[in-house]
Amino acid sequence: MSVLITGGAGYIGSHIALELLRHGRAVVIADNLVTGRRSLVPSGASFEVLDIADEKAVRRLLNTHNVKSVIHCAGATIVPESVENPLKYYSNNTCASLALLRAISAEGVKHIIFSSTAAVYQATDGKPISETHQIGPNSPYGMSKWMTETIIQHVASAQGLGHVCLRYFNVAGADPDQRSGQATPNATHLIKVAVEAALGVRESLGIFGSDWPTPDGTGVRDFIHVTDLARAHYLALRHLETGGDNLTLNCGYGHGYSVREVIATVRAICGWDFAVVDLPRRPGDLGSVVADSNKLRAVLGWTPEFDNLDTIIRHAIEWERKLLITAKC
Repeated sequence: MSVLITGGAGYIGSHIALELLRHGRAVVIADNLVTGRRSLVPSGASFEVLDIADEKAVRRLLNTHNVKSVIHCAGATIVPESVENPLKYYSNNTCASLALLRAISAEGVKHIIFSSTAAVYQATDGKPISETHQIGPNSPYGMSKWMTETIIQHVASAQGLGHVCLRYFNVAGADPDQRSGQATPNATHLIKVAVEAALGVRESLGIFGSDWPTPDGTGVRDFIHVTDLARAHYLALRHLETGGDNLTLNCGYGHGYSVREVIATVRAICGWDFAVVDLPRRPGDLGSVVADSNKLRAVLGWTPEFDNLDTIIRHAIEWERKLLITAKC
């Protein structure tokens, strides 16, 4: 039986595919390549260019590959863009997921693992956020993910679909062996942008708000290495396959770093400076977002391997240098 990864040619999906292949799993990737890259599809995975909103095409794929578990990563992910263009996010994230769930239901898929987000939570005072924290999305992106979580839970209740919703905090870094990384042009991830600025790919880095109620006034985020996140997906899959309960779990390390701390670390590792510009806060942003990940550790036995800001940034730098070399060839 195969595992389907939607959005598997993207940053996170490709790392999940690498992790599943490492464990000998049969992996099928579906991606429309709007933001995904064919070059990120790992060797050994089956791949089809496909939009998950195409219910008939998804049903055919599920049937052809005897898929019994789906890891659903496909979707749009930029908070400020969702404020500017909410219809795109409700269409790409919620409506497309609804079509996927119809196909899953029709073809007898047993399990789904959903890529959700910490953006579903209400703003906090900076303390780590547990899964029981009040829901209150501050953006259409967060709301589109919360709506999808809710739909999954209702389908599970009605039809017995096993599910784990993983709420990501700030995903960063790259595969330690440099097989995959963040390759989307004009990406907005802080560490990627900072590294690009350090390597001369961007002219500067913008700090969106320096008046947050944090120690240095800049936003604080819980950065989780993408390989550790991929490991959480594999453990969630095993949990469901062995009869485990449905779960909602935070994916983070439980501590955060400010924007200025990230900038200082990138400068120190690269050994040179780059321009930084103070800008107004962006709509939909929050001051401090840090995970309480005790449930993930306790229930799935998840133990992170790369919980170190220097390591995360070094892997990101190696990946960006690889992209620059590839672009020159």
